[in-house]
This record gives sequence, structure tokens and C-alpha cells, in this order.
Amino acid sequence: MNLPSFKYHPDPLSTGSVMASDKRCQVCRQPRGFVYTGTIHSISDLETVCPWCIHDGAAHILFHAEFTALNAVGGYGEWEPVPQPVSEEVAFRTPGFSGWQQERWFTHCGDAAAFLGPMGRAELEELGQDAASVICRESGFRGDDWGSYFKSMDRHGGPTAYLFRCLHCGCLGGYSDSH
Repeated sequence: MNLPSFKYHPDPLSTGSVMASDKRCQVCRQPRGFVYTGTIHSISDLETVCPWCIHDGAAHILFHAEFTALNAVGGYGEWEPVPQPVSEEVAFRTPGFSGWQQERWFTHCGDAAAFLGPMGRAELEELGQDAASVICRESGFRGDDWGSYFKSMDRHGGPTAYLFRCLHCGCLGGYSDSH
């Protein structure tokens, strides 16, 4: 079974935001083979939502579910603003991700960017110098402090980078945080 296509989160399986499961979705009441693994903010205690109910907006319509805080799109004003329909697509109809602190969604060229995933040092190095440079600038660390911080980065531990790619110009953006 193919997952629905998410413009702003192209591979939620590889990022860990969706996983295979035989659990029944609390929205459509069907075992669809996959469930969302991230945080769900809603009027009900939703724990199991399938990607299809995220994609078609049913989880938001029926339970007012948000998968990313609406004002987190654009990093709470840190990055450029985007039209309200873009923010709503990310918040209400796109799988979010789990971070150590409050998640933020990178925006660029007047649009939300595509989430590439949580990254540690190895993943950033694999993507090349641009990826590490983006996180270095965002972190505020320089010299030996950056070297120590970068060396300690871990996708599953902390600190962790959250990397995005602009859908229009291809530039990378994102941030890092730790517990």
C-alpha cells in the first residue's frame, strides 16, 4: 500500500514520523498498515492516526488535530512568513516530527520547506558542508565550541539537527536543539 504524498514531508517513513503498524486509526477506524508517530495536539486524546486521515484533513476536521503548531510554521517569526493556507497545510495535513524542544518548520521563498529529517553529525556530513554550515550558523557556536557541539550531534540522542530543503531554490535551512 502506498502512503499518501505530502508536499512538505516527502518521506515520513525515513524521518520516523510514520511507521508500519497494525493498529486501528482512531479517526477512520481502519487498520491502514501505517500510523503517525509524532505529537498530536487535539481536542481529544488521539494516539493513533493514519497518514491518510492526516493527508485528507479528516483528523483536523473531526478532532481539531494539529501535527505542527500553526505558528511554528516560519519558526514563530524567525523565518519569512508564508500565506495562511500554506501554514494550515503544514499544521493540519502534514505529518509533523518530534524534537527535543518546541518544533519549528523552516520557510523560504514564500513557502514552507520540505522536511528532510532529524540529523546527527553523520547525516549532516553525508549531505555535505552546506548542511553543517546551516546548523552552525543557526546554533550560534563558533570555533572549538562549534566543533564540540557538532561532534556531539546525534539523530536519536541530543543535540539533534532538523533539516529542510526549500522547494523553490533548493537551499537548506533548519535548526538544532537538545534536551
